[in-house]
Amino acid sequence: MLWTTGLAVAGALGLLLTIAVALSVAYPNLPDISDLADYRPKLPLRVYSSEGALLGEFGEERRNLTPIREIPKVMKDAVLAIEDARFFQHGGVDYKGVIRAGLANLGRVKSQGASTITMQVARNVYLSSEKTFTRKIYEILLTFKLEHMLSKDQILEIYMNQIYLGNRAYGFSAAAEAYFGKPLKSISIAEAAMLAGLPKAPSAYNPISNPKRARSRQLYIIERMEENGFITAQEAAAAKKEDLKIRSGPDNTRIHAEYVAEMARQLIFTQYGNEAYTRGLNVYTTLNAGEQEAAYTALRRGIMDYERRQQYRGPEKFVVLPTAAAEVEDAVDDALANHPDNGDVMAAVVLEAGPRKILAARANGDNLEITGDGLKPAQSGLSDKAPPNIKIRRGAVIRVVKTPKGAWEITQLPEVEGAFVALDPRNGSIRALVGGFDFDKNKFNHAAQAWRQPGSSFKPFIYSAALEKGFTPATVVNDAPLFFDAGTTGGQPWEPKNYDGKYDGPMTLRTGLAKSKNMISIRILQAVGPKTAQEWVSRFGFDAEKHPAYLTMALGAGSVTPLQMASAYAVFANGGYRVNPWLIAKVTDHKGRIISEVTPPTTAELPRAIDARNAFVMNSLLQEVTRSGTAARAQGTLKRPDLAGKTGTTNDSVDAWFAGYQPTIAAVTWIGYDTPRNLGSRETGGGLSLPVWISFMERALKGVPVSEPVVPPGVVNVGGEWFYEEYARNSGIASVGLEEQQRSTGGPDVAPHAPPPTEERNRILDLFRN
Repeated sequence: MLWTTGLAVAGALGLLLTIAVALSVAYPNLPDISDLADYRPKLPLRVYSSEGALLGEFGEERRNLTPIREIPKVMKDAVLAIEDARFFQHGGVDYKGVIRAGLANLGRVKSQGASTITMQVARNVYLSSEKTFTRKIYEILLTFKLEHMLSKDQILEIYMNQIYLGNRAYGFSAAAEAYFGKPLKSISIAEAAMLAGLPKAPSAYNPISNPKRARSRQLYIIERMEENGFITAQEAAAAKKEDLKIRSGPDNTRIHAEYVAEMARQLIFTQYGNEAYTRGLNVYTTLNAGEQEAAYTALRRGIMDYERRQQYRGPEKFVVLPTAAAEVEDAVDDALANHPDNGDVMAAVVLEAGPRKILAARANGDNLEITGDGLKPAQSGLSDKAPPNIKIRRGAVIRVVKTPKGAWEITQLPEVEGAFVALDPRNGSIRALVGGFDFDKNKFNHAAQAWRQPGSSFKPFIYSAALEKGFTPATVVNDAPLFFDAGTTGGQPWEPKNYDGKYDGPMTLRTGLAKSKNMISIRILQAVGPKTAQEWVSRFGFDAEKHPAYLTMALGAGSVTPLQMASAYAVFANGGYRVNPWLIAKVTDHKGRIISEVTPPTTAELPRAIDARNAFVMNSLLQEVTRSGTAARAQGTLKRPDLAGKTGTTNDSVDAWFAGYQPTIAAVTWIGYDTPRNLGSRETGGGLSLPVWISFMERALKGVPVSEPVVPPGVVNVGGEWFYEEYARNSGIASVGLEEQQRSTGGPDVAPHAPPPTEERNRILDLFRN
C-alpha cells in the first residue's frame, strides 16, 4: 500500500516537474502581447457618400471596431452566458468550469465547455488551431499573461471584435449588420442570443444556411441568460417568441454606387497600397446619396424601356424539371443558383407555359402568374412556330420584373449598356455616377472609361468657337446639301446629311442648333477653321488628338467619355470656368481622425476656359434646345426655364447622348452597345438618353429655385437676341455682309446678322468665295 502511494506521489511530482520545466522553457518564447493594449485588428476600407451612407467595403475581413463601452449590455450578457459566465470572477482559467465540464461530459449532458474567453482570445489572436499538448501549454501561459497585462474589459473588447462569426463578419458589430442589417446597438435579446451562438461553429449555427440549428442554439442561450440572471423569465419567454428577420440575400438597402466605390478604392490603393484594406480607412466621397439612387434608378429604367422594344432573345437556359411536386422546389433552386437576380430584374423557372398565361417559380419559393400585357415583350417566344432556343416552355429560365401596377412582366437582361454622371459645375465635385447597367454583370466603368463618339452633343463647342470669330445667334446660315469630293477630303468622297434627311434653307444659328442641323454645323466649322476649332475645344478639357482637325469634327466624330462631357458642359453652366472632376472629399482613420481633406475650389480659384460673354450666349442657345428644339421635352416636363443642353445621336444611331445642366448641376447620359452597333433606326439621344436625364433632374432639382442668369458686361440684347456689344454697334452694315455672301457663293450660306470686325468678316467671306 505504501509502495503504491509512494509511486503515485512520485508520479505526480514528476508530472508537476515536467510541467514546470515545460512552462519555464515555453514562457520566454511567448509572443509579445503589449500591442493588445492598443488593439488594432485588420479593418476594411469603407467608402461613404457625403452624408455618411455606406457605398462599399473592401478587405478580407468585414469588421466594425466597437469599443467595449459601446457594445450593448444584452450582447455582452448573451456571450458571457454561453461562453464564460464566470469571466469576471476567474483569473483566466476557470477551474470550477473545468470540473463542471468534466462532470457534464461524464453525464453526457449539454455543456458550455471549459475554454474561457481569455483562453479563446489567446488562441484566436496568437495561436494556431492545431490540437497538441505544446499548443495547450502556450495557450494557458498566454492566458495568464493576458490576464496580468490587460483588464477584463480590454480582453472582452478584443474578443467581441476579433472572433469570426461567418459571412465574412469578424466581431459582433459586423455580424449584426451581416445577419440582421442593423447596428449592434439596436439588437434585441433574441437577436443577441442568435449571434452569441455563432462563435462555437459559425458555419453550423449560421442562421442563413442552417436556420434550424441556429434556432435550437438560440433557445438554449436564452435559457442560459435566464439561469445566470441576465434576463427575467418574462423577457426569456418574449425572446423565444420573437420572429427574427434574417437577411438572406444581398443588401438591398445599400446605395447602389458600386462603380464609385471601385473608383475610390483604386484611388486609395494607389496612395496606401495593401495597407488600404487593413487600416480601417473611411473614405468620404462627394456623392449625394439621394441623387446617386435617382441616377441608378433612372438609367436602369431607361435601359429596360429600350429593352422592351427589342426582339425577345429567348430564355437564358432550359432545365429538366422532375414530375414529382416535392422535387420541383429543389430543381428550381439548383437551376437559379447560377442565374441570380439582377436588382429588380429577377430570375424564375417556368412551370407551365401557354399563349395566354405563364406560371413560374422563384428561388424564394414564390409562384407567380404572368398574363395579359406582361406577356407582350416575349410574344415571339410563345408562338407555336418559335424556334427551340426561343420557345418558352416548362423548365425555361426567364427574367421577370414587376410593373408599376404590381403585375408581373417577362423581360430579359439587356445587352445594351449605359452611363450617367452628374457633377457640381461650381467646383467639379461628382454628385452621382453610374458606370453601367449592373456592376456585377459588367465592371467596365462606362462613365469614366468608355471613349465614344459624342455626335451632335459636341456641336455646342464648335458654336462656341464661332462666337469668338464673329458669329452671333442671329447669323444666318444655309441648311442646304453639301458634297466634298475625294480631292477635297484627301480620301473618300463625303456627302453628309441631316438626321431627318430634310433641308430647310437659310436659318439662324439659334435655330440651327435647336434643330441640330448638321449642314449648319459643318458650314460653321468651315468658316471657323478645323484647326482653330480643335485648339478651342481643348479649352473645355478635351484631348485635341482625339478630335482631328477635319470637318467631321462638326458632327462629333471624335472621342469623349461621359465624365469628360459633363466637365465640358460645366463650363457653360458656371460662366466659363474649367473644372476638374473630383470624388474624394475626406479620408479618416477608424477612430474618425482626419487624415486628408479637400477644400472645394471657389470660382476665383478656377482657371477661365472661355469668356463670360461666350458662356452666357451659349447658355442662351442651349436653353433654346431644351425649350423648342430636340430636347424640348426637358423644359416641357420639368416646367422650369433654367435648363440647357444638347442631344446627340451618332452616325447609324450607334451612340445616344444627352448632355445638359442647370447652373447648380451638370449631367450627362450615354446609351450604346459595348461593341458599337446600331441601336435602331428610330433611337435617338432625345428618345433614349434625355428621359434618363429628366428623371434624374426631377430628383436633383427638387426644391432648387429657378436660376436667373446674370448678364455679363459687354453683352446686349437687340430685338430679343443677345449680341456681343461691339457687334451690335456695327449692326447697320449687316445687309452688306449678306449681299457679299450671296454674290460670292450664289446663295446665303453664311451671313452674320451683326457682322464681326472687318478683318474677321473678310476672312469668313473669302473662305466661301473659294
